[in-house]
Amino acid sequence: MTRVLVTGAAGFAGRHLLDLLVKSGHDITAWSRSPIQPNPANPGRIHWHQVDLLDAAAVARAVGAARPSGVFHLGASAHVGQSWGDATKTMATNVLGTHNVLRGLSSAGLTARVLIPSSAYVYRPSAQPLREDSPIGPSSPYALSKLAQEMLGLRAIQEDGQEVVVARSFNHTGPGQSAEYSASGFARQIALIEAGRMPPTISVGNLDASRDLSDVRDTVRAYHTLLARGATGEIYNVCSGTAVPIRDVLQALVNLSRSKVAIAVDPARYRPSDTPVLLGDPGKLKKQTGWVPEVPLQETLSNLLEYWRKEIQ
Repeated sequence: MTRVLVTGAAGFAGRHLLDLLVKSGHDITAWSRSPIQPNPANPGRIHWHQVDLLDAAAVARAVGAARPSGVFHLGASAHVGQSWGDATKTMATNVLGTHNVLRGLSSAGLTARVLIPSSAYVYRPSAQPLREDSPIGPSSPYALSKLAQEMLGLRAIQEDGQEVVVARSFNHTGPGQSAEYSASGFARQIALIEAGRMPPTISVGNLDASRDLSDVRDTVRAYHTLLARGATGEIYNVCSGTAVPIRDVLQALVNLSRSKVAIAVDPARYRPSDTPVLLGDPGKLKKQTGWVPEVPLQETLSNLLEYWRKEIQ
């Protein structure tokens, strides 16, 4: 596969995926809703276009011009907590945006391999490792929108002959992630403390939850693998298989700090609904594709903190 389309290419996972795709020799069309943000490395291999996924006509034109054989549909509203405050935006971006991309392929007469990143939050909460056949029970507007994305993708197989593969991603972090997410938010506060730009106290929400946390570079490598070797119509968990308490993630970052750091719990940072444990079973992905996580969590957190140190400088 040489001609690929990446929606949401300017986002957190998108940027890391572009790095991987360039190294793999693909010809890449990259979409961003914001003004174009070209990558200075290998600029000739990445063709940037500003496309609003909610503009069906614009999406159809852009798909027809790109004529991809593979699509990584990363364009999405991705924050669980924020979905409670703006459910309309979350549902529109994730559901209607996905519909427009799939309809654009069909309108252009194209059949493509399509990777739809869904979310572990579509599952019913459970303290046990979640498998792809575990009960479904989305508990937030975000989770509901991701389940709808899956259904749209799987329907496109039957109706339009698209070769859709669904990746149910568990939590992932790494350099470049927004500070709106817990690990990255912790790292940013530590970097600000080290720079003398905020008092030496980190404000945190719920530390009792445990999450299956992967490095974003492992996650996008799984996406790349699934688009190439995943079975059409199948759903795959993308996860590490280990749940880490958020408290331990924070402590690991504090241990990496060059300054003394205190911790203060802020109830305002709690979500209306928060899953106590989110743990996945990556067995299907490993067995069918050979993918395994490669980046240790300690390395991920060190890279994340170093990213914020550079950003703040």
